[in-house]
Amino acid sequence: MTDFAAARINMVENQVRCNAVTDPGVVAAMSQVPREQFVPATSVSIAYMDQDLDLGHGRYLMQPRTFAKLCQAAAISGNDVVLDVGCATGYSSAVLARIAERVVALEQDAALAQTASANLSGIVSVVTGPLSDGVADQGPYDVIFLNGAIPAKPEKLCNQLAEGGRLVAILGDGTVGRAYVYVRSSDSVTYRVIFDALAQPLPGFDVAQTFVF
Repeated sequence: MTDFAAARINMVENQVRCNAVTDPGVVAAMSQVPREQFVPATSVSIAYMDQDLDLGHGRYLMQPRTFAKLCQAAAISGNDVVLDVGCATGYSSAVLARIAERVVALEQDAALAQTASANLSGIVSVVTGPLSDGVADQGPYDVIFLNGAIPAKPEKLCNQLAEGGRLVAILGDGTVGRAYVYVRSSDSVTYRVIFDALAQPLPGFDVAQTFVF
């Protein structure tokens, strides 16, 4: 039988801390949330592997080190309101809820949203809807966290940031990518690249093709 507590400690020590994740809130939350409870039964034994885990429905649980580095880049405080985009089965929301004041979890797949609601037991508000639309009526948000790769800056989500709010996302196609943090200041949103990263694509963020003559 797998010793999940030991596996969780090994994940934090060998995948998170060794990749320059020093934020005490992130480290503590990932040390406490039982990742194995958020994956399909067939993947429980590999819940703490250093890889993206297939959740079904074309969705994945992000690699632990990438997830941790994004959380740290978001600089989440105990007073922050967070929008977790693409929460899937709810693992990311469970971690974020241990750091922030309030988390809104957005999931467009109805079956995954139902699973997330059951897994989170009311500690997080789970909303079902298109990921790219966000949840404007519960914002603005101090942090918006995207659980996967998208092809371009998510304008509609950036518009839901509070003053000084941060949006963290991986821009790429699943084969190459970089992690970005976008920051709202007055009427503008600036960005910086924070590290190279890969993640599975999130649905609903396709960029419309234009014809050039």
